[in-house]
Amino acid sequence: MAHKPPATALPPCPAPFNMAAHVLGQAERLADKIALVVLKSSGAQRWSYAKLRRAVLGTATGLIETGLKPGDRVVLRLGNKVDFPIAFLGAITAGLVPVPTSAQLTETEVASILAEVKPRLVLRETGIACPESSIRVIGEAELWQMRSLPSYEFQIGDPERTAYIIYTSGTSGRSRGVIHAHRAIWARQMMMEGWYGIREGDRMMHAGAFNWSFTLGTGLMDPWTNGATALIPEQDLSPAQLPILMKRHDVTIFAAVPGLYRKMLDAGPWPGMPHLRHGLVAGEKLSDALRARWRDQTGCDLHEAFGMSECSTFISGSPNSPALAGGLGRPQPGRCVAIIGKNGPVPVGTPGIIGIHRDDPGLMLGYLNAPEETEARFSGDWFLTGDQGVMDEQGEMAYLGRADDMMNAGGFRVSPLEVETVLNEYPEIEQAVVTDIEVKQDTRVIMAFYKASRPISETKLAGFAAARLARYKQPRGFVRLDALPTGPNGKLLRRALQPIYEALNGQA
Repeated sequence: MAHKPPATALPPCPAPFNMAAHVLGQAERLADKIALVVLKSSGAQRWSYAKLRRAVLGTATGLIETGLKPGDRVVLRLGNKVDFPIAFLGAITAGLVPVPTSAQLTETEVASILAEVKPRLVLRETGIACPESSIRVIGEAELWQMRSLPSYEFQIGDPERTAYIIYTSGTSGRSRGVIHAHRAIWARQMMMEGWYGIREGDRMMHAGAFNWSFTLGTGLMDPWTNGATALIPEQDLSPAQLPILMKRHDVTIFAAVPGLYRKMLDAGPWPGMPHLRHGLVAGEKLSDALRARWRDQTGCDLHEAFGMSECSTFISGSPNSPALAGGLGRPQPGRCVAIIGKNGPVPVGTPGIIGIHRDDPGLMLGYLNAPEETEARFSGDWFLTGDQGVMDEQGEMAYLGRADDMMNAGGFRVSPLEVETVLNEYPEIEQAVVTDIEVKQDTRVIMAFYKASRPISETKLAGFAAARLARYKQPRGFVRLDALPTGPNGKLLRRALQPIYEALNGQA
């Protein structure tokens, strides 16, 4: 049975529309208010709403003056700096299509993206991997100069047109470009009360990098849409420093992946934070033990959200409707979510695949250059997430794990096929299989198991992987086995690797 949206479902996205105009819709009214604080170990860099808006609109002018036209694609090879969201929103302002990419990607991985995207321009920070090509490249200095140019007018149009493309690991074993429409930002309103409980007076701190999609949406664009203040710590800060900064800067909402919450709690000691209202969690499954530790330490709740690159988050707990112990929460108000079986939505209490209706305004337009793969993700009118769950009469969702073998590495979904394809190129490996292993509570890492005639140096294997895979895709350990686990038909059994690992490490 599907979860039915309430009568107060989100109204249709206005038309014409521009995503960046929506994000900066409060900027003129709140011109002198601080929109962004970049936190450092000593001091902080502050951006007012007026300064942020000028930088975005000037960047839009600069991009158009390079000869680009609306609809042209721009690949972002930018690091963990404010340059990233300014360039992203500047491109969208001008009707261009930014393609944000992780700074951790290798030249080989970026070359594959460039070949598929066919961008007219690459925005590149010094030191960020990018292969040589005939595509024009603009560096940091030229980007900075654009900020002072005259303001460009927001290019409004059909909210269904492409706004940006973001890459995610696909079940086919290669990264896929996920195409999102301008309306995607309009749909995020369903998270505001359904997960955040955010208000204009909030000071939201997100612990992720600027160039991560979780940070870009939850940590930056959503606070700005609401006229709140976003706070982003520099990445060289340790988990032990974050609680001190939260107290010093009167943070009211904090967001991170579960693994970082655990590291912060382990670091101690913990200062009092009278302004903190709650924490937000996404990217990995939150354990009840970690939730309880956070509450005991801070007196505040953690609210978890479930989502994916194709639709952001759409199931969550919230301050007004906390999730039950062990549960994911409920479909956000306005969402139409169901548990899907072989013949469509199943009865309440029956396990199946979590699905979201194809009419959801936050759902992607499709995968880049892959219409067949796009349609394969649907069962009738339902987009299949690949995650298993069960729903009760009140709409509460329980998570039952992945239906496929997709891994989770610090909040990034990674296909085992992508990593295995690389490792199987190593000359001495006969066959490799990878999976994410729970090495301790709330900590999962990618581990590689391989068959070879003799043990291979872990240093050599790690170096081989590092030259071909982004850091978050690289195995953290390599285990030689005499035989890899397979089923009767010879198919690799990745789920059998956890007990093998535990037995080898005396955890059985």
